[in-house]
Amino acid sequence: MTSTNTRQVALVVGASRGIGRQVAIDLAKEGYAVVVAAKSVTSPADLAKLSPFPPDPKSSQSTITTVAREITEAGGEATAIPTYARLDVLVYNSGAIWWAPVARTPMKRFQLMQRVNVEGLYGTVQEALPHMKRQEGQQGRIVVVCPPIYSRFFRGKTAYAMGKVGMSVLVKGLAMDFKREGLDGMGVAIESAATEQFTRKDPSYANDLRKPTIFSDAILAMIKAPASVINGELELDEDFLRKQAGVTDFSKYAVVPGTSPRRIMPAELPDLTVKEQDDEGMRTDSSKL
Repeated sequence: MTSTNTRQVALVVGASRGIGRQVAIDLAKEGYAVVVAAKSVTSPADLAKLSPFPPDPKSSQSTITTVAREITEAGGEATAIPTYARLDVLVYNSGAIWWAPVARTPMKRFQLMQRVNVEGLYGTVQEALPHMKRQEGQQGRIVVVCPPIYSRFFRGKTAYAMGKVGMSVLVKGLAMDFKREGLDGMGVAIESAATEQFTRKDPSYANDLRKPTIFSDAILAMIKAPASVINGELELDEDFLRKQAGVTDFSKYAVVPGTSPRRIMPAELPDLTVKEQDDEGMRTDSSKL
């Protein structure tokens, strides 16, 4: 096994199922030692009884314990306990979801989404930053699964959008912090989130879905891209793969073979910058008051 002092380390939060699991497995294939984090675990006794293995990645049997075992059995390195002495990549995929109008979104649901989506990301980034120092001349990468900011996204899911857009604001602001503090090498990128929850009610919904490998492929491309290309950008997986990885055929990502999933996001996203973008005036730092 490669020494963890030389192998690059990636932390994937929300890695027990779906997109997060796929990202963790693909990072391990690329040679990263992967720390998989989520709330679901499997006891040693239950893990020994699991058959077949690995379990369905969409089922509750898929946990960070099973994902770590999948990776190690394939020859990679993974753990659910952060015991490494370095951190090179942070992928924040964890998220709570509830799509409904404000009148039908209970306060408990709203609070859960803010705590997991916004507070969870903020706390994870704060804890990760001190460990993402220059490693052999390289800077770390933080990739957050959250949306570009545009008005149509809010429709029918205001409470959810408030938290997810808050995550996007954190990414934009973090990039400005890095630039001001001379850390332009610390790349920050965004991936748009997709959900498969509706297929349970309407199987035809799967015709518009792509496999989670499109996320992991885009994330791997972002990790390898220069920081100047990705720092603070709100990127879509498909668009980034087209621009930076030269991908033109997306048929392999279709959940239903032979289908062409429609584009859910707008073809052109709004520019959030203003003419006075670089004019900060007298900047105040409350931590120094």
